[in-house]
Amino acid sequence: MPLTRRDTAGHRAARAATPATESGVLWAPYPGGDAAADTAGDAAADAVGHGPLLPDPEGVLALPAGFSYRIVTRAGATRLDSGEPAPSHPAGTGAFAARRGGTLLVTDHALDGPRGDRPYPVPLDGGPVHDPAAAGGCTVVEIAADGTPAGARVALAGTSANCPGGTTPWGTWLTCERTEDRAGRNGMTRDHGYVFEVDPAASSPPRPGGEGPDDPAAGSHRPLAALGRFAHGPVAVDPRRGHLYLSEDATDPGGLFYRWAPPPGFRPGPGRLGTLPAGAGVLAALTCCDSGGRPVADLSRATRPGTVYGVDWTEVPDRDAGTAPVRRQFAAGEVTRAGTPAGLWWADGGAFLVTTYAHEGRPERRGGQIWFHDPRRRTLTLRALLGAGPDPVPHAVAASPHGGLITAGDGAGLPHLAGVADDGRIYPVARDDLAAGTGDAPESGRFTGPVFSPDGRTLFAHLQEPGITVAVTGPWRRGPRRPAPRR
Repeated sequence: MPLTRRDTAGHRAARAATPATESGVLWAPYPGGDAAADTAGDAAADAVGHGPLLPDPEGVLALPAGFSYRIVTRAGATRLDSGEPAPSHPAGTGAFAARRGGTLLVTDHALDGPRGDRPYPVPLDGGPVHDPAAAGGCTVVEIAADGTPAGARVALAGTSANCPGGTTPWGTWLTCERTEDRAGRNGMTRDHGYVFEVDPAASSPPRPGGEGPDDPAAGSHRPLAALGRFAHGPVAVDPRRGHLYLSEDATDPGGLFYRWAPPPGFRPGPGRLGTLPAGAGVLAALTCCDSGGRPVADLSRATRPGTVYGVDWTEVPDRDAGTAPVRRQFAAGEVTRAGTPAGLWWADGGAFLVTTYAHEGRPERRGGQIWFHDPRRRTLTLRALLGAGPDPVPHAVAASPHGGLITAGDGAGLPHLAGVADDGRIYPVARDDLAAGTGDAPESGRFTGPVFSPDGRTLFAHLQEPGITVAVTGPWRRGPRRPAPRR
């Protein structure tokens, strides 16, 4: 049954993984979940996390004791340096070091469709514009060392459905369009479904208007057509090999996990991806096999943490999706799909991938998986199962400088930010107390864009509705380390 506010507020700070009664699978219940836990589970919970969440008197953000938050921006109320209102629907976020110990916070705005349909679109003035008909884009907020906002501007406008992106080792942000709209569809005047590069430190952005795949003056703000045109999820960069990993947030059929390998001799750096032709490098989709050499059609088939698949890559025939969406260009069994590849983050020498899915025949039972791709061993390993049943399902992930991961969840239960310790245990970090609905029937809310400041002291995240960016500080402590694998 869905959680009530009373259940969530009074629940233990974390629960050990508990066997699910239906299948015997070890599920890691999401914080506040209604899965049963025994005394041993309670004792284990005391060793991880920061304690139970305390209701917020202001009704915004429940946090553990000793933690506090500051509202950084609020859609429609906070003003950019230009005087325009801050855009709505904040999504993916990157945090970069700023002058004098501050932070530059790059935020995607997941606004799709025509500008006229949105009360607070990304303003067209102050940054490069891809398509003046589109509502989305990116903004940059500078936050001083004391945590106070010190300015905000548009970094990119005229894009659509900008959702989770990803940071690069050379200090830029890759923002991804989660759409497949072409010019003439949904009010758009240019094709969409691309990745763009944003320099958060640029004080004088390129001129607005005219940037496109064929515009040599666009520089780093041109669509990165070599990375494909599809409903992009986030992106992660392998700093050693130069590979870019991308996910496809789509269904019917399920989205894919991609790897882009750069052309020989390519040297990455700010703006250099934008100089490549549309067919540069190799864009390929994930193809997995199990221990018996059998192809894996869908990642949701894995039901036990520790499951390991072998990894290969199948080249995309037409990365610009001229006649068919990229995910539909493969025959059955040729690639490995996922219900919805959502979060993606590079850490520990590999890519962490979050997928969400519905159980076959039971769409109300949504689950989440956290996978780890090791490019050296060419494996994909299931690290955790999350959100069994009606609990919040993770859709974004970020590495924590204090150990483990931070996930953002939404769903039928109350939305949470949660920590995933190195040993796989789950603990609550924050709860959105603004979620609509009643105590017995809470409606879905959504956390987006969790990311730590470069110094590791502040966790930034968004409450996508009503469009609030928060900065969370407190006595962060390192979680238990994962035991070393046996040789």
